[in-house]
Formats: sequence, C-alpha cells, structure tokens
Amino acid sequence: MRKDIEIPEVKDVYIAAVKELHEEYKTQDWNAYIINDGKEPLEIVLITVQGYSNTQMTSHTRHKIAILPAKGFAKIEFMEESIFKVDNFYTVTYFLNNKMYEKRWEFPAFSIKERSLKSIPVMPKKGVLAI
Repeated sequence: MRKDIEIPEVKDVYIAAVKELHEEYKTQDWNAYIINDGKEPLEIVLITVQGYSNTQMTSHTRHKIAILPAKGFAKIEFMEESIFKVDNFYTVTYFLNNKMYEKRWEFPAFSIKERSLKSIPVMPKKGVLAI
C-alpha cells in the first residue's frame, strides 16, 4: 500500500529570511517569507515553525495562507535575532493542481547573518534561503 502513495517533489517554492526596514519603528528587522516562483498559485498553504538545539526550544507556531499567487511571496513572521542560535525548521504543506505537497526547510544555527545575503527568487530584495 505504501508503494502506491505518490509523494510529488516540491519545486519553485522557497523559504527566505529577509532583513528589511520596519516602517513604524525605523529598525532593521529579519522576517521569514515564503516564495512561490512557480507558474501556478498555491492553495491552502499551512506552515509550522519551530526552532531547537540540544538545550533550547522555541515555541511551535502555525500559519495559514489561503492562496499564494504564482511568482508571489508572503510574509510568514518576524524573526527575533535570539532564535538564530538554534536550528529553525519550517514545514510547509500546500495544494497545487489538486495534489498535496510537503517539504521541510531549515535555517541551521547561526546561518542567518548579513554577510550571507544573496539575491532571492521573485522578491526585489536580498535574503538568506533556507536549505
């Protein structure tokens, strides 16, 4: 029975940490984004986030995006810099063409830093892509 289950490969979807100006407080903040670089919108996007190490664990958070347009992106959450010292995991489940997709991305501990900023798909900003 397990051999009959098709698990489609996730393509053209990314998780990125982006440092940007917070307009109200005039601070440079890190935010997590989900990026859809595909040609079709993603439906019912469910995201769970948790960070942990051998000695610490962050709270488990959940997010929902009804539709993420093709070549679009959406902010997931603000990233407090104190969590950068633990491994942070983003598990994303979504529907595309009536099939369910799922993938887990990771920001390893200490991987989110300004010197790691690079161009990222779709967004006109630089960021750090999760692996």
